[in-house]
Amino acid sequence: MASGFQWAKIQAMFDAFDVDGSGYLEERDFEALAARWGSLPRVAEGSELASRVEAVIMGWWYLLAEAAGPQRPARIDMTGLMAMVDRLPAMREDVAATADTIFDAVDENGDGRISRAEHQRLIDTWHGRATATGDVFDRLDEDGDGYLERPRFAVLWTQFWISDDPDEPGNAVCGPLAPAA
Repeated sequence: MASGFQWAKIQAMFDAFDVDGSGYLEERDFEALAARWGSLPRVAEGSELASRVEAVIMGWWYLLAEAAGPQRPARIDMTGLMAMVDRLPAMREDVAATADTIFDAVDENGDGRISRAEHQRLIDTWHGRATATGDVFDRLDEDGDGYLERPRFAVLWTQFWISDDPDEPGNAVCGPLAPAA
């Protein structure tokens, strides 16, 4: 069962995905998310990467809808999303595959590293708006070289979706967390 900490960080993502603010995630919300990712410079329409980005994002919608019940509901609330989050520790390979695709989409110059600016675009794209990040990148960049390499990014991404430890840096990979209430 998800902790209060996990609930709070995933609520921020839920709100970012819920394009119309309806309080539910619907297929069109994931289509809008895929379109946001499709607007990144490296994700050229019709490219292999564009197909992969869309497949990953829409794949998570289908898994989410399937997990919510046999009727494949048209809408998922926060409780339904958290039921999927509870299943993620058993789906580490799927989470890591998502990290790999997101990494490729964000690594604009294809150098195998995500810079501070590329990470900012990740956060802005994920949230659908410009988002102040403060010192988030510094927390993620353990070696202080100014980049996140693919293996490090995969660890951080997995921490975000699975960890309930507020001290793990990956919990901020998608942006700063709101202070605990």
